[in-house]
Amino acid sequence: MSADVTKADQGAAATDANPSANPPNDPSGTHGLAGTGPAVAAADAKPREKGGIGAFLSGSAGRSTGLVIALIVLIIVGIVTGGDRFASTANALTVLRAGSVIGVVSIGMTFVICGGGIDLSVGAIVALSSVWATTLATQTLAADTHWIVLVFVALVVGAVCGLVNGVLIAYGKLAAFIATLAMLAAARGLAELIAQRRTQIVRDRDFINFFGGSVLGIPVLVIIFAVVAVIGWVLLNRTTFGRRTLAVGGNPEAARLAGIRVQRHTMYLYVLLGLACGLAAVMLMARTNTGTSTHGTLYELDAIAAVVIGGTLLSGGRGTIVGTVIGVLIFTTLTNVFTLNNLDTSTQAVAKGAIIVAAVLLQQRVSRPSRT
Repeated sequence: MSADVTKADQGAAATDANPSANPPNDPSGTHGLAGTGPAVAAADAKPREKGGIGAFLSGSAGRSTGLVIALIVLIIVGIVTGGDRFASTANALTVLRAGSVIGVVSIGMTFVICGGGIDLSVGAIVALSSVWATTLATQTLAADTHWIVLVFVALVVGAVCGLVNGVLIAYGKLAAFIATLAMLAAARGLAELIAQRRTQIVRDRDFINFFGGSVLGIPVLVIIFAVVAVIGWVLLNRTTFGRRTLAVGGNPEAARLAGIRVQRHTMYLYVLLGLACGLAAVMLMARTNTGTSTHGTLYELDAIAAVVIGGTLLSGGRGTIVGTVIGVLIFTTLTNVFTLNNLDTSTQAVAKGAIIVAAVLLQQRVSRPSRT
């Protein structure tokens, strides 16, 4: 049983064991504070009075429903404007394959933001992992043993970068924005030094054939994204680790008093995101057959945008893996619709910016009543 649950149970047990703490002749339960009882009761009753559409929209089901409706509207727009070019199985698989890499990064980012943090270095970590995994030494070792060496190296590089971020933020007391901004510059620069600003080709055909293949018509990259999303959902919603993540993001001091080691847990969150970046690097290497320092450019913005669109609070304490997955699909579908209609990348960027602002404003409006 987790420490926070233990504390809660102890508090409930203490209340049950001391009936005088809530006298029977005090129906308001305000412990005899004359004059303040009705006011406190009225204040406590306000959140309960919330109902109807507002209550539905502020719940997780309402937020997910709104995202699904937005995705359906986007698909309808794509069908109307793109015709058969959009409404085809091949295009659907293209959208899913395109969203799989940033989707894995976004799942990891969801945990960090739920824990009250932020990471601006994910794109640079992806680039560094891809470069390090495709160096001549690594590929020679993989050729002599097994292509899994490439995967292992990418995951280790990502995890070490996440560990450095986590240590600096949790124990070094650096602001997450500053620490990860420094990692962004350092990792991208180190990737350029290792690769000498050149593109490194993946020569292991078994590696390319495995990750570039498909199972029952579904690309392996999409399957990896689905598996990571399921694992992320279970980890966030069905484990002590997930409950502690939400507790740390919601109120770090209360989490500390409940017995959670906030610093160590924060470090774990960044290591987890680093692992996700390493896996994304492997997927990107399989898609492009290359490792280069330009991989993952602006991934940090895409990942944060998908997480925010999905309904995760930027301030931490609340998050949803399902929402993040739908957020990734919304952005990927939007890009696909724009591409099919020959709209330039500048227009796409403006549209994405407008959607992010609208999502944050809606998030603030929906979350405000629930906190009163």
